[in-house]
Amino acid sequence: MQEVLATPIEFLKGVGPQRGALLRSELNIATYLDLLQHFPFRYVDRSRFHRITELSEDLPQAQLRGILGPLHMIGEKQGRRMVSTLTDATGSVDLVWFKGARWLQSSLKPGQEYILFGKPNAFKGRINFPHPELELAATWEQGLDAALQPVYSTTEKLTAKGLSSRAIWKLMKTLLPQLEGQLPEVLSTELVDWLGGVSREQAIRQVHAPQDQARLDAALHRLKFEELFFIQLQLLEQKLLLQQSLRGNVFTTVGDHFNRFYQEHLPFELTGAQKRVVKEIRKDMGSGHQMNRLVQGDVGSGKTLVGLLSMLIALDNGFQSALMAPTEILAQQHFATISRFVEGLPIEVRLLTGNTKQAERKSILTALAQGAIHIVVGTHALLEDRVVFQRLGLVVIDEQHRFGVAQRARLWTKSTVPPHVLVMTATPIPRTLAMTLYGDLDTSVIDELPPGRKPIRTVHRFDSSRNAVFGFLEEEIAKGRQVYVVYPLIEEGDPEKMMGKELKDLTDGFESISRRFPLPKYAVSMVHGRMDQATKDYEMARFKKGGTNILVATTVIEVGVDVPNASVMVIENAERFGLSQLHQLRGRVGRGAEQSYCILMTDDKLGNDARARIETMVRTNDGFEIAETDLRLRGPGDLMGTQQSGLPELHIADLVADVHVLQQARQVAMRLLDMDPELKDPKHAPMRSALAERKRGKPLWGRIS
Repeated sequence: MQEVLATPIEFLKGVGPQRGALLRSELNIATYLDLLQHFPFRYVDRSRFHRITELSEDLPQAQLRGILGPLHMIGEKQGRRMVSTLTDATGSVDLVWFKGARWLQSSLKPGQEYILFGKPNAFKGRINFPHPELELAATWEQGLDAALQPVYSTTEKLTAKGLSSRAIWKLMKTLLPQLEGQLPEVLSTELVDWLGGVSREQAIRQVHAPQDQARLDAALHRLKFEELFFIQLQLLEQKLLLQQSLRGNVFTTVGDHFNRFYQEHLPFELTGAQKRVVKEIRKDMGSGHQMNRLVQGDVGSGKTLVGLLSMLIALDNGFQSALMAPTEILAQQHFATISRFVEGLPIEVRLLTGNTKQAERKSILTALAQGAIHIVVGTHALLEDRVVFQRLGLVVIDEQHRFGVAQRARLWTKSTVPPHVLVMTATPIPRTLAMTLYGDLDTSVIDELPPGRKPIRTVHRFDSSRNAVFGFLEEEIAKGRQVYVVYPLIEEGDPEKMMGKELKDLTDGFESISRRFPLPKYAVSMVHGRMDQATKDYEMARFKKGGTNILVATTVIEVGVDVPNASVMVIENAERFGLSQLHQLRGRVGRGAEQSYCILMTDDKLGNDARARIETMVRTNDGFEIAETDLRLRGPGDLMGTQQSGLPELHIADLVADVHVLQQARQVAMRLLDMDPELKDPKHAPMRSALAERKRGKPLWGRIS
């Protein structure tokens, strides 16, 4: 890194110690380089002005020139706000501020001509602008040196200290002249030419001070490509290194355990997708390199069976397998399923969780160390130092995003030669995220449902249709079917929420349904996260055996309950769930041969995002289409969760909007490593240096072994 770019931000003219400290705390801007990487999130054509009579609420943004009216404080307590008007030759618009009124009152000058920029809204037949950007016309004219003005993200604290978007732009204009020769090229000359000849320095100058739209577009593409290219290069290089350096146990035998199960115990004919994935796994495990494969498949697509077939191959080659699940209920489900599949075969399967009794735990640990247990299913309990394998050859991880990186890594230290790793997820991952999060893994997709399964019919009903919905439930129960009714999540570890509205919704709902479906004709049970494990297990087991007709629950039943006789899933307040969670809940029904239904109950009034989620659920059962829609609606950070998303920090690229650039960057990175795996060619030296800089001190969270 060049010396100028490492200069602390307070040394830039116009910053100083106080503003420097604020830039650090608010925007994580500590150096000149950090400021350069604080890219604009949009641009405004400041040469275009609207007249007030031209405004409509459909406009995404508008710029006006007019006289600012008097400032007034109106309303009380929570509704207190400051209002004003802006008037031009054609009319006036209302302005409203709900925050920052004290600072605005001291800085705005009623009666002066201002330039206003903002999003027009309509309220009671009049156009208004909530929290508009305002600048004195005289000041604005002095500062206007380009038609395309960048807009930077800022905060209320920074704005209060005079660091608005426009002030950040002025700091950027102070910094840009100092960059001559300070931004070395990080791509090869060949690649720069392929990207239209835009150098790194030119691109950064254009992004912060665009001369015109064409040059701005070229600069944006260059910088987005560069950012995504190095992420992909790092992931693919890591994959290559793993393949070359980590030898794996060679599983060449497909013997008695696999063949006997396949010929005599297979519960149904494998789908084409399952056969394809098993073939890919067999090839991996026989290659001499450690397998690192991600298997994606919708709820009910048969991932557990694919995992079991892989474990049988390990067993035929003299190795043990471990299946690790994130929750006790899911581990129990896997244990029950696998035990049922291999019943009658000489295969020892055991379950190890935090609740395993001491005597049984001791017996399991001894048998594992002696090699007497072939398959162990468990939770985090498998990670304990006491758990020792005689010969661990395969680790299957279910829903790996729920485990921490360090937790997962402990499993592969339990074998001298790293075990093969198979990761399974029922949460379809959009292609853009899969390429970014798991770009160093081989990926398989099970995109077919087992034969005999009928697609679930999903309908949307408003609260006003509740009686008709209850009538339909009566009809299904009369056919001998069972019903889930799910209420929104009670967050584990959040006592206030547990004791609050969500639990009230659940208990009120349970009482309401119990009145509508009374004993002795009907039996209704309830399950939620605050119950002790024994009660929860009892109620789950009772429902599974058909002892209750309706199970009223929270999302504790999202995973781990397999009741083929349950044909209806009613989701209350469906607007309060994310798309991915709605899809997971829907997957609890449709497990048998009968037609199943998912009924999404909502309030009569829905916001745009909620409506889009509900419409998507009604339209499709395709988990991958749902995941793509979820990504567009929520963004990658919210979709994956902040704690263990593993998403790289992106300064300018957007995984949703720039999917084509991501695909392009991955293809180029793959071609480059095919030609020059170690980037030894002198023409690739800039990329080798830049990659080393990016890797320094930064763990690769996508790696699973």
